[in-house]
Amino acid sequence: MEYRVYQRDGVTALGATWILDGLEVTLAGALGGILTRPDTLGLTAVEVGASATYYLIGAVIGALLFGYAADRFGRKKLFFITVAVYLFGTALSAFSWNFASYAIFRALTGAGIGGEYAAINSAIDELIPARVRGRVDLMINGSYWVGAALGAIGTLILLDPQRLPVWLGWRCAFGIGATLGLVVIFFRQWIPESPRWLMIHGRNFEAEKIVAEVERLVDGTAPGARSEIFPTRIRTRTHTPWREIWNAIAHEHRQRSVLGFVLMLTQAFFYNAIFFTYALVLMKFYGVPEQNVGGYLLPFAIGNVLGPIVLGHLFDTVGRKKMIAITYGLSGFFLALTGWLFYAGMLTAQTQTLAWSIIFFIASAAASSAYLTVSEIFPLEIRALAIAIFYALGTFTGGVGAPILFGWLIGTGSSAALFAGYLVGAILMILGALTEVLIGVPAERKSLEHVAAPLSSRL
Repeated sequence: MEYRVYQRDGVTALGATWILDGLEVTLAGALGGILTRPDTLGLTAVEVGASATYYLIGAVIGALLFGYAADRFGRKKLFFITVAVYLFGTALSAFSWNFASYAIFRALTGAGIGGEYAAINSAIDELIPARVRGRVDLMINGSYWVGAALGAIGTLILLDPQRLPVWLGWRCAFGIGATLGLVVIFFRQWIPESPRWLMIHGRNFEAEKIVAEVERLVDGTAPGARSEIFPTRIRTRTHTPWREIWNAIAHEHRQRSVLGFVLMLTQAFFYNAIFFTYALVLMKFYGVPEQNVGGYLLPFAIGNVLGPIVLGHLFDTVGRKKMIAITYGLSGFFLALTGWLFYAGMLTAQTQTLAWSIIFFIASAAASSAYLTVSEIFPLEIRALAIAIFYALGTFTGGVGAPILFGWLIGTGSSAALFAGYLVGAILMILGALTEVLIGVPAERKSLEHVAAPLSSRL
């Protein structure tokens, strides 16, 4: 394998997970209005929200199933399985004929994406040097919004009735995801297996070769000239017993488990409640034509892309605890303020979009830091599963019901009811900030073994 290619294409392939997810969420959001038309699927506003919920349920199941498999069988094997599941689901979504079929296919798509979260986030942290792990992780997670921008542009073109009839355009939109998924499979061949996972399984020579080459490419040093060395004695193993997994998460690292759960729950509600139903808000309260919704999602996506790029390095320099608390707190405060301006009738479709772009410039870094946190603070042997568990718990409790709730609130036509929903999201983000202040883990510039010792090192 030529690892020089990894530096150029491997990181691109890692970030492609979030590009795919951003694309899928944007397509679903932008198509929400279109799918209520009788010449498409004729969905109700509640069914549009429910389809997003099915997507998230699939993501929860996929994360748990594939997360355990990534720890047991390796990160790299799962890279191809999960993207294949995604491809199958998104391609089938284009052939939906009613709400039930659409919901099932969206759940299958979500299962592939959920599985990607665990395998990819664990791979990112185990391949990237500690001194830049925060910014790289945030930037890769933030690439979600590159997909969102692609989805917004795609829907502007494909939903234009002057180019394609509406009944065909929405189906072609899902073809964007399938096409991008094929590209991702091509790039995945250059991503090496996690060297830490290889060492746990007794494949030391392969691990050393990968570490030496990645260090040289990232740091510009010769193989073996590493700036960080934290010797750790471990014993090889084929798997980790469930009793040991339970003890690590529920007892030994209980406080960290609370932290991971709260950060994932609060950002899941915040994002899924607002973004999945934003198209409905634009149409219901501002009278934006459904085919123009993508144009409003594009600046929203750009703000989200820029957040982790601009703020990411601060998570390595200022520190995890301070930056996570600040980004969560500011996101909640500005959401409450924007919700009040919406309720007071002081916003237009354009100023509402501008406000969201500013809020999610900050919130994108906050949400990405939740994934960074859960991938850093648990031992190597259960890292992918821990990511899956807290993604699943956070998404199930905080995100699954949010699109249905907000779909119902929007359906009432009451700005006061929707304002109340926004306040709930704001309070949750502020709760996340307070939790980080109290029990956050200062993991910046530390090796993963220093942050959480491997379970096998204690035997």
